[in-house]
Amino acid sequence: MTTVPSNPTTGRAATLQSIATAAGVHRSTAARALDPAQSHRISPEVVERVRHEAQRQGYRRDTIAASLRTGRSSLVGVLLPDLGNPVFAPILDGIGLYLAERGYSMLVTGGADEASQIGIVEELMARRVDGLVLATVRRDDPVVTICLAAGLPTVLVNRGEDDLRTASVVTDDMGGMALAVDHLVSLGHRRIGHLAGPQSLSTGALRRQGFENAMTAAGLDPCPIVTATAYSRDAGEAATALLLNRYPHLTAIAAGNDLLALGAYLDVKRRGLTCPGDISIVGHNDMPLVDMVDPPLTTIHIGHREMGASAAALLLERIGTPSLSPVRRLASAELIVRASTKQLARADTAIGF
Repeated sequence: MTTVPSNPTTGRAATLQSIATAAGVHRSTAARALDPAQSHRISPEVVERVRHEAQRQGYRRDTIAASLRTGRSSLVGVLLPDLGNPVFAPILDGIGLYLAERGYSMLVTGGADEASQIGIVEELMARRVDGLVLATVRRDDPVVTICLAAGLPTVLVNRGEDDLRTASVVTDDMGGMALAVDHLVSLGHRRIGHLAGPQSLSTGALRRQGFENAMTAAGLDPCPIVTATAYSRDAGEAATALLLNRYPHLTAIAAGNDLLALGAYLDVKRRGLTCPGDISIVGHNDMPLVDMVDPPLTTIHIGHREMGASAAALLLERIGTPSLSPVRRLASAELIVRASTKQLARADTAIGF
C-alpha cells in the first residue's frame, strides 16, 4: 500500500505550495529550488531553506508531473557494447555523477551486435529519454544515423566515427600507441608485435595506425600485426598464438587494449615463456585491477571517468541547445610503467625478421 507523505504540522499531504508557504517564497521559486537542473538560478540560502522545509514535511518531487510540464523526462540512455568489460565502469561513474548533480538519471543498457543495439535504442526512444550516450559505435554506424534522423541528442564516448556527425569524446589512440612503442624501444626492444583490435572500431584502426607509424619512425619493421576478433581475453590469447607462431623471435608485444594483453599473458605462459623475462607486454586503457595481475600490467592510462563526465556535459548542452555543431574532444593518454616490461639483457640490433 502506498502512503502519501504528510505535513507534520497540519497532517495534510505535503505539496509544493505548502513547502513554498512555509519557506516564505513563491511556488515557482520552491519548484526551482527543488529541481537540481534549475536550483543554480536562485540563492543558495533560499535553496537550503526550501529543501530543509521539503525534508521536514516529507515532500517528494513528482518527476512524472514535471516531465509532463516540461516535455522532458530527465532520463539519459547509455548504451555499452559489453556490460562485463571493466573499462566502462569509470566511464559510467563519470556520466552518472555529472548527470545526478544536474537532476538527471541514466538508463544503462548493453548490446554487442548491431541488431540488438538498434532494438535497444528504439526502446530507449519509446521511454522518451532526453538523449543518448553511445559507447558502441563503429566507424560508420547505423545506430547514429537512426538517432540523428529522430532528432535525438546523441554523444559518442570512447569510440568515434570516421565522419564527425555528432559530438564525441575519444582518446588519443595514435598518441597512446606511440607511447607504448617508444617505451619498448627505450628498453632495447626492436622486434615488437601488435595485437590490434577489430578494425571496424575506431580504437582498433587508430591504435594500429599509431603502432605502424611509431615503428616506422623508429626504423623498425611495422609488419608483425595480428587483428583480434574482439576486445576480449580469449580473443587476445588466440591472436597472440597466431602472432608468436608467425614471429617467434618477438621480444615485446604492444596490445590494442588491456583485455588483449591479458590474453597474451595466457598464451605466453602456455608456451612455457615468462613475462617480462622472455616477452614484455604493454596494454592500453589502464582498466580497473590490471595493477593486481601477475605481473602488474604496463599500460596506457586513459582518464575514463573524466571522459564520461565530458560526454555527459556535451549531451546536456545539446539537450538544451539541439542546434550546436558537432565537436570531437580528445582525451590525453599517459604511460603507466609496471612490471610487465623490462630492459633487454642484451641490446637487440635487429630491425627485421
